[in-house]
Amino acid sequence: MNKFSKNTQAMIFGLGAVLLWSTVATAFSISLKHLSPTQLLLIANLVSLVFLVSLLALKGELTQLLSYARQSWKSSLFFGAINPFLYYLILLQAYNTLPAQEAQAINYTWAIMLSFMAVPILKQRLKMADYIAAGACYFGVLYISTRGQIGSLEFSNVTGVAFALLSTVIWAFYWLLNTKDKRPSLIGLTLNFTFALPLIIVFSAVTGELSHWDTGGLWGAVYIGLFEMGLSFVLWNKALKLTSNASQVANLIFLAPLLSIVWLSQFAGEPILNSTLVGLACILIGLFIQNWAKRTKQQKI
Repeated sequence: MNKFSKNTQAMIFGLGAVLLWSTVATAFSISLKHLSPTQLLLIANLVSLVFLVSLLALKGELTQLLSYARQSWKSSLFFGAINPFLYYLILLQAYNTLPAQEAQAINYTWAIMLSFMAVPILKQRLKMADYIAAGACYFGVLYISTRGQIGSLEFSNVTGVAFALLSTVIWAFYWLLNTKDKRPSLIGLTLNFTFALPLIIVFSAVTGELSHWDTGGLWGAVYIGLFEMGLSFVLWNKALKLTSNASQVANLIFLAPLLSIVWLSQFAGEPILNSTLVGLACILIGLFIQNWAKRTKQQKI
C-alpha cells in the first residue's frame, strides 16, 4: 500500500469501515430473529473484546493496557456502562421492535442530537444551519415513524421509535464526554468493553437470559462483535490519522445508510418502504447541511 498517497490510503481505510458499518443493520436483523438484544450484546461484546486485546498484544501494548486499567478503572467502568452496555442495549431494542431500515435511518440523526447537546455540555452555540439541518432530519424521522402518514400522526411503533431516538441521545452524550477522555483511543475502547462485560453478564443473569440460547444467531453476533464493534473502529481511526482532509473522509459515512438499504433488501428479505427512502433522504440532506456548514466555518478560520 506504500505506492498510494496517505490521503488515498485514508480513503481506502475509510471505505472499508463504511462498508462494514453498512452491513450491521442486516446482521442485527438476522441475528435478532434468534437471539434477544441482551444475548446478542453479550456475544458481540465478548468477541470484540478478544479482538481488541489480541490487537493490542500484536502491538506490544498489553502492559500499557494493564497500567491504564489500574489508573482509570473508574472512568473505564463509567464509559463502559454507557457504551457498549447501555447504548447497544437500547439500540438493539430499537432494531428488535422496528424494521431494521427504520431503526438505522433514525439512528443516523445522532450527529444532530450531538450538536444540540453540545450547547449545555460544551457551551457551544448553534448556528442557523444547525436548526435547518435538525428540521430536515427530524422531519425525516417523523416521515419514517408514521410511514408517510404525517397528517394523521399515526405512528407505526411508538416504542421502537422512542428506543431509536434514545439511542441517539446516549451515543451523542458518550461522544461529548469522550472529548475529555485522556486514554489512548484503542486502549480506551478496549477498557470500555472489558468493564462492560461483567455488567452485561449480571444483567443477563438477572433477566434470565443466560439460558435458552438459539445457536442460529451465533455467527451473526460474532460478525457484529468482530466487524461492527472491532475492526471498523480500527479502520476508521487509521483513516482519520492518515488523511490531511478529515471532512473528505467523514463524508464517506453518507454511503453507509444507502448501502444498508440494499443489503437489507437482498440478504434480510426486508421489503424497502417508500416512506423509509423519503425519510432517509431528508435525514441525509440534514446531515449534509450540517457538515457543509462546519466545513465552511473551518475554511474561514
